[in-house]
Amino acid sequence: MANPIDDGGTFARQAALAREMGSPFVAEVLEAGLRQIGRAPRTAAMIDRWPGDRLADAVALRFNGALHALARRGATPALAALYRDLDGDFDGVIGAVLAQEDGFIAEWMKGAPQTNEVGRSAAIWAALTVAAKERGLPFELIELGSSAGLNLNLARYGYDLGGVRGGDGESPVQLRPEWRGPAPVPAAVRIAAARGVDIDPLDIRTAEARERLMAFVWADQRPRMERLAAAIAIAEAHPPRVDRADAADWIEARLAEPQPEGTARIVFHSIVLQYLPPERRTRVRDAIMAAGRRATAARPFGWIAFEWEASRDCAGLTLTLWPGGDARRLADCHAHAAWIAWQPG
Repeated sequence: MANPIDDGGTFARQAALAREMGSPFVAEVLEAGLRQIGRAPRTAAMIDRWPGDRLADAVALRFNGALHALARRGATPALAALYRDLDGDFDGVIGAVLAQEDGFIAEWMKGAPQTNEVGRSAAIWAALTVAAKERGLPFELIELGSSAGLNLNLARYGYDLGGVRGGDGESPVQLRPEWRGPAPVPAAVRIAAARGVDIDPLDIRTAEARERLMAFVWADQRPRMERLAAAIAIAEAHPPRVDRADAADWIEARLAEPQPEGTARIVFHSIVLQYLPPERRTRVRDAIMAAGRRATAARPFGWIAFEWEASRDCAGLTLTLWPGGDARRLADCHAHAAWIAWQPG
């Protein structure tokens, strides 16, 4: 069988990106997977017949997550050792696992990645400081693509954004991204309510959901895994509100609900839009724009987006506030918000 994942360079591009983002182990796993995929005919056939854009659908990350999940289960000692040591016979070990666990890997890959990256809360919080400085009102947060809802708990995390501190200074989750550029202007961020939606939300109360989240963290980024574990513990004590629904249907309904006077309603999302079909993306944008046109000084509205640039070299952080409606580029960001390059002004 011809290699089904080499034609579009999906794995090679993701491997290169992983190296750029400081994860050489993940790059080695993906490259070995590319070389050994013929030993997993069911998985290979699934990728070969993938109905959408393999890069946008994060096919390589699904594959990587499946292998990490198997390593965490410890059912294959050689794979567990490879992930423990972050080194070894990548082709030999991964080739054997592909042959042995073809069915598991193919089944795992049917679900979209659920990273629920907590580090991105630092970027969202930074944008909220700008909105708070300008509007001075508590926020009603509405998140699209919430996964397990960990970023809905962003008020329960602590932040150091270029020396500007915020959030909960005693939280076990302390976010200190590498800050580039001027620090944001300090402002008190007050969260009155937070609610999210996901087409297939993870119930953090279940061991299966917790393991799925952990498996999608890159195995050689252990501080991220520790941070995720701390955020999961917070979510178990303070469960976020996440509805199971289609994002377009849900946002249209939520934005049609009355907005309390004296509260700023903010829609936010992080690395979500690529997973929505074009028609759904259009409906989401139209609903947001319609809500913006209805905004008043007593009931302001905002939109915070943290999404990949087309070049995939960084994510862009943008903020749009109504009344007014001018979209502002606040920062270029690492995809996990390990660094944030804040824009002057």
